[in-house]
Parts: sequence; structure tokens; C-alpha cells
Amino acid sequence: MLQIRIHGRGGQGVVTAAEMLSVAAFEQGRHAQAFPSFGSERTGAPVVAFCRIDDREIRLREPILAPDVLIVQDPTLLHQVDVFQGLQPDGYVLINSRRSFDDLGLGELARRFRHERLTTVPASELALQHVGRPLPNAALLGGFAALSGLITLEAVAHAIRDKFKGQVAEANVAAASAAFDHVKREMEELAAAAAGPAAEHP
Repeated sequence: MLQIRIHGRGGQGVVTAAEMLSVAAFEQGRHAQAFPSFGSERTGAPVVAFCRIDDREIRLREPILAPDVLIVQDPTLLHQVDVFQGLQPDGYVLINSRRSFDDLGLGELARRFRHERLTTVPASELALQHVGRPLPNAALLGGFAALSGLITLEAVAHAIRDKFKGQVAEANVAAASAAFDHVKREMEELAAAAAGPAAEHP
């Protein structure tokens, strides 16, 4: 079972992100569930949503305490909330930011996890460019598809079109596709840098 925890603030579409992720998984023939944590969801307040994906029926209903994936929609939460609590040692982390983990003050923490599973993507900027509003949720799902390979960009696009209609849907698909391409490039550059010394000294 893949367990995903999404952190953000009210008004950023955190719950919608979890719902679209579950629809994307369902589109690929898997079982999925999505639900928010209960509490204040007023604009600007910290919000957490959860998504579980499995090949079998999911009976668990409790909040996710030991996630395999962390998606952080608002980087201002990084030093206000322990978003990394319980993250599995081989977990994935995707943060909505143009800055690196070191620049975000997370360098020491990042070194405890697999560097090829950690990245950032300027999701709000991409959303502003394509959607006209800095709502990062759809873009982050595209980035997650590229980072993990656990869902496809096509499934993400299907989920977005299931949630939104017309031009709003297509604009969000464009943002997700741009984020997918951005993360793919980041991963390829990281792999090339890691392979460089080995390629020079076989």
C-alpha cells in the first residue's frame, strides 16, 4: 500500500489534490481513498489530506502517520509544522518551491533520505502561468508522476478533467504537464551528475 500525505493551507486545494490523486490511481485500475484531517480549513490555516493507493481493497481509515510520500503545497509550513514526521526511509518528497532543499534549510534532513526521491518544483509559478491563479495542486500531481513513476501523467490529466471542466481543466492539465517536464529534467540532471564520475572511471 502506498500512503501519501499532503500538507498545505486552506484555499490551496489540498483536499482536491488528494481526491484527484485517488481518481488518477483508480484510472489505472487500483483501489484508492482520499480524505482530509478534521479541523479548521479556513483560508490560510494548515490543512492535511491523505491518500492511500493499493492493488487490493483498502480497509484502513485512520490518518497516515508513516507516509511513503510527502507533498508540501506551501513551503512556509516547513519550519512551522513537522511535515516530515513519520516519513519512511525510502519515501518520496515533493515541495512546491523553486529553491533547493539546502536553500530551504532542509539539507541535513534531506541527506537522511534517498536524494533521487526528493525534489522541488515551482508549482505555484506554473499554475499562475497556465491557470492564472497560484493554485499548486494540479501542477504538484504532475510533478509527483514524474518523480515517482507510480502514476502516469495521462492518469493525472484524466483526474483533472474529471474534477474540472472546459478551459479550467485544460489549463490545469497544462500546469501539470509543465511540472512533469520540469521534474523529469531535474531527475535526468541528477542521474547524469551521479553517473558522471563512474562514466569517466569505469
